[in-house]
Amino acid sequence: MERKQFQIAIKVATAISAGCTVVIKPSEFCAIQTQILAECFHEAGIPSGVINIVNGLGSSVGAELTRNPDVAMISFTGSTKTAKIIHHGAVDTMKRVILELGGKSPNI
Repeated sequence: MERKQFQIAIKVATAISAGCTVVIKPSEFCAIQTQILAECFHEAGIPSGVINIVNGLGSSVGAELTRNPDVAMISFTGSTKTAKIIHHGAVDTMKRVILELGGKSPNI
C-alpha cells in the first residue's frame, strides 16, 4: 500500500473504531487512489455515511473543513506551510488538530 493510502487507512481505522464518522479530503494529486480505497470500504460493507470523501483544493474544500463547526478534529499529514494554515483556521472553533509534518523518522 502506498504511504499516503496507509496514512489514510490508519487514521480512518482509528476513528471508526472509536465510533466516529470520517471525512477524507485527499490531496488533489492522489484523489484516484482514495477513490479506490473508498471502493474497498464499500465492498467491505461499511455503512453509508461512515466514511465520506470530498475532493477539491485545500484552499477551498480544506479551508471549509477547517472552519466548519461540525468538524471536531483534523488530522493532517503534509507540509509545515499547510499545517500552519490549518492550525490557524481551526482556532476559532477550538478543534483538536493532529499534524504529521514531513519528518522522515517520527517518534512518540
